[in-house]
Amino acid sequence: MTAFFRLVVRDLELAFRDGGALGTALGFFLMVVAMMPLGLGPDLNLLSKLAPGILWIALLLSALLSLPRMFESDFDDGALEVIAMGPLPLELIVIAKATAHWLTTGLPLVLLAPVLGLLLNLDLASAPLLVTAMILGTPAISFLGAIGAALTLKAKRSGLLLALLVLPLYVPTLIFGISALTNQILNTGGAGSSLMILSAVSLFALVLGPIASAAALRAQMQ
Repeated sequence: MTAFFRLVVRDLELAFRDGGALGTALGFFLMVVAMMPLGLGPDLNLLSKLAPGILWIALLLSALLSLPRMFESDFDDGALEVIAMGPLPLELIVIAKATAHWLTTGLPLVLLAPVLGLLLNLDLASAPLLVTAMILGTPAISFLGAIGAALTLKAKRSGLLLALLVLPLYVPTLIFGISALTNQILNTGGAGSSLMILSAVSLFALVLGPIASAAALRAQMQ
């Protein structure tokens, strides 16, 4: 486990030292949400009803921007092969890198979401539920995204291909993430069932993502 935590800390240090991926993700998130009131008009009731969907879609697209960097830089300089020859199995390496991606991209986006929700007239009382739903749902973004990042590692212009592979996998997270908040806003039912399904999706991604990603990485490094 010492090697695992060292790998997580290493990726965190590299991400914060570079800063480009996090800055791009946060900047894109801010721009998408800030432009929505301009496109939808000044109807505050409409904005508040659409706020959950806008925030979740913007978050998913913003996190998608940083996925290619999960393995790409280490693969290009040969570090990935050296790490793979170490004591950790590839599955644990994927878990470490996906965890670092969530901590450096997913978590900052979650913390920014309630602030940007004010631009969409989101009720402050809904902010705790929004953060809870996103914390439960965003790990699936990193662990399922690792599959696409591994599969497109050698592909040229992999951004579009990665989006085509990964976005369909994000649909359950998007649906139940939006429904958790919409139920509270419209008073149509509790959010408990949606939150439990979000947790189940993230747990499924935690199991499937490392296995599939490790198999793809083995094929890429042959």
